[in-house]
Amino acid sequence: MSVNVQQLTKIYGAQKAVNEISFSVKKGEILGFLGPNGAGKTTTMKILTCFIPQSSGKAEVCGYDVEQHPMEVRAKIGYLPEHNPLYKDMYVKEYLAFVAGLHHISDKKSRVGDLIEMTGLGREQNKLIGALSKGYRQRVGLAQAMLHDPEVLILDEPTSGLDPNQLVEIRSLIKQIGQEKTVIFSTHIMQEVQAICDRVVIINKGEKVADDPIEKLQSRISGNTQVLVEFKSKIDESKLKQIPNLLEYKRLERNRYQLISNQEHDLRANVFKFAVDHQSVILEMYKENYTVEDVFQKLTK
Repeated sequence: MSVNVQQLTKIYGAQKAVNEISFSVKKGEILGFLGPNGAGKTTTMKILTCFIPQSSGKAEVCGYDVEQHPMEVRAKIGYLPEHNPLYKDMYVKEYLAFVAGLHHISDKKSRVGDLIEMTGLGREQNKLIGALSKGYRQRVGLAQAMLHDPEVLILDEPTSGLDPNQLVEIRSLIKQIGQEKTVIFSTHIMQEVQAICDRVVIINKGEKVADDPIEKLQSRISGNTQVLVEFKSKIDESKLKQIPNLLEYKRLERNRYQLISNQEHDLRANVFKFAVDHQSVILEMYKENYTVEDVFQKLTK
């Protein structure tokens, strides 16, 4: 495993910011690391990147213990923190060349050029960082995190401040990077998680409450599933009760209904048969799945 966390705990005075959490991330995997404000996400990331020590437990990056081999861990990690620390009085290209020098990259010019192109900074490369928009500053931070070609990328709110077009570009870039590297990705934007991540870890009040592949998160909400259907014309609502496995229904507007069943049953075939039997026309019908946001709210409230 590229990242392995076992019983990790961080205590500040009487408060346990992180309480015995465990998870692992393999190469070629993008992990969504989620939680409400104050849940312990940033604290965990700071431990993994050797900014602060843990109180107990163990964390390894590429086989190196973060406490015993911090320099080796730092060489393996690219880190974009939540508050992107940049030298605002430096030019973009100058700053990236400076960072490349810190990493002792042999062909600095070529590597800096590659990252400028990869992160879409070509038109901004000769501007002062302080003159950039927040979105472009995020791109500069992402570029510096990847300059030394790390095996593990830890990104804390990397899409903050990006406009919709930039979001699409950075999503694509992160997914591309995630095919070859390990990425731990923290965000409050649930759509980002569904678009980018392979797996999700959710923590709440310092404790892990979920660790699932993205497609299995729905099973975290036990209970019912729902089908939304719109008929072309008015139907006799009392006859909806004839649909097999229907638990309840709700009229949303005009001829549009929400039909509820338990998780084992998909109502769509039965609804279609109902429409045929009653000579009704279905304009629209789809099964509404639970989203990452639904799971997140349920587990962290």
